[in-house]
Amino acid sequence: MRRVPGLSTELEDVTEVEYRQLRLENVVLVGVYPQGSHEDAENSLRELAALAETAGAVVLDGVLQRRPHPDPATYIGRGKAAELRDLVAAVGADTVIADTELAPSQRRALEDVAKVKVIDRTTVILDIFSQHAKSREGKAQVELAQLEYLLPRLRGWGESMSRQAGGQVGAGGAGMGSRGPGETKIELDRRRIRTRMAQLRKQIREFAPSREAKRAERRRNTIPSVAIAGYTNAGKSSLLNRLTSAGVLVENALFATLDATVRRAEAADGRVFTLTDTVGFVRNLPHQLVEAFRSTLEEVSGADVIVHVVDGSHPDPAAQLATVRDVMGDVGARATRELVVFNKADLVDDDARLLLRGLEPTAHFVSSRTGEGIDELRAAIEDALPLPAVEVRALVPYDRGDLISAVHESGHIVATSHEEDGTAVHAHVSERLAAELAPYAV
Repeated sequence: MRRVPGLSTELEDVTEVEYRQLRLENVVLVGVYPQGSHEDAENSLRELAALAETAGAVVLDGVLQRRPHPDPATYIGRGKAAELRDLVAAVGADTVIADTELAPSQRRALEDVAKVKVIDRTTVILDIFSQHAKSREGKAQVELAQLEYLLPRLRGWGESMSRQAGGQVGAGGAGMGSRGPGETKIELDRRRIRTRMAQLRKQIREFAPSREAKRAERRRNTIPSVAIAGYTNAGKSSLLNRLTSAGVLVENALFATLDATVRRAEAADGRVFTLTDTVGFVRNLPHQLVEAFRSTLEEVSGADVIVHVVDGSHPDPAAQLATVRDVMGDVGARATRELVVFNKADLVDDDARLLLRGLEPTAHFVSSRTGEGIDELRAAIEDALPLPAVEVRALVPYDRGDLISAVHESGHIVATSHEEDGTAVHAHVSERLAAELAPYAV
């Protein structure tokens, strides 16, 4: 096993204490990687360190082991597990976090050897989501994902394996002969979890009509929608604030935004469109979360344009691009028009820009902090917006200014002029507005 330097998040200056959130757990990270991908493994472990810190822990150390496949029994092998136990004891950690999703048997076996609590990457991500969920829908989605993860991992010992007495027995315990074995407490817990999951799924389905009604209203008024998607902590909320003055929470933390935020924006030619800030993605995003947050991710799949935000200062932007595109494919948004944006351009030097340009030749470089490239990005978004379906030429009387206003707001004007009998307009508009303009068609 080899150490990964520079992972510790312990305080070096005691004066920082009052500015730092209370940290409860000291953790050691452990990962397994196959031959030849050491740099990827280190990046993944550094990302896990950021996740652990966001969840509320101090990372004391991190180790990586190179082996073709994780050990099916203890994840890192019994000998390395003993080494890990010695490391945990030496640094005083009380939790070990594995950089993958552990099988229930691997987790139990590693706990038995290391003598401390063992959790995996999925548990940490679910924990962060539960801390950041604010809306009723967000809380329901996170709870559903946590229960799906917990169900196969329930552990039974002692009281959990005792049987609930059947038949007519006293409330204080088993009576004569117990009249049948009944079910074990762990079976009862599983049944309760399944019942609760069914309730949550029903609750999440009940949120759908209101969301669909809002989307249908936007479609009826032919208001195009732009979704801002990307890796967690790439700067999506900062970019939304720059583009619309939305005032959305911005924090240097992973998954600071969970609930989709929709804001109104206006193009230079007067057309109205919406910008949606969505939940961020991360490598090895738990399948339960993709399923539970499918209703939130509908905003991405239903968008006309996706602004794909990538952290330009990240050591591995190609992996960020691939991860986000995989999740976009899962929710059926692969065919949607995509604009790739490298954010945090103020932290990127010229050599790094050349490399990023090689990854995505048509990408835009912006900085939400300094405002660099924002105007160019806004123009690119406006150019990418779909044109309304119907082309019309009409001479609208001056007493029907409401129609001209509607064309400005929801249509795309090609040309306009003021004539003696009214306003001559050549524009692309929705079918509904074209029907209203039909009596004045030229």
